[in-house]
Formats: sequence, C-alpha cells, structure tokens
Amino acid sequence: MLFLAILLIAAMLATLFFLIRGLVNMAGTTSQDLEGPGPSERALKSNKLMQKRIMFQAIAIGIIALILLFASASH
Repeated sequence: MLFLAILLIAAMLATLFFLIRGLVNMAGTTSQDLEGPGPSERALKSNKLMQKRIMFQAIAIGIIALILLFASASH
C-alpha cells in the first residue's frame, strides 16, 4: 500500500509538472504563432505537453482505483 501511495504522489507531481510547463508554454504564445500558416511549433509542443499531462492523470486515477480496491478488500 505504501508503494502505491508513493506511485500516486509521483504521478500527481508529474501531472503538476506537465500542467505548469504547458501553462508556461501557452503564456509565451505570440500573435505570429496564432496567425501563421498551419500549427506553430509552440502549438505542437503544447499538444504534446497536454497529452503527457492527461497520461499521468490517467495513471493517477488508476492508482487511486487500485488503492480503493485494496482498501475495500481488506475490510
């Protein structure tokens, strides 16, 4: 159970890390990024950061489900 708690904290910190990186990336968006032809490099990077954030959120939710499953089985 301690191992799952440590994994959960790591997944939550990774989620927070990619959330902050995505926000910093989005804050640096210029009008040239928005008006250029096709997706800009910044937009592509933002998309990759969002995918990583969602992946770590899903991992965290899965770990929470496992913790709840083990906790309910032990009662």
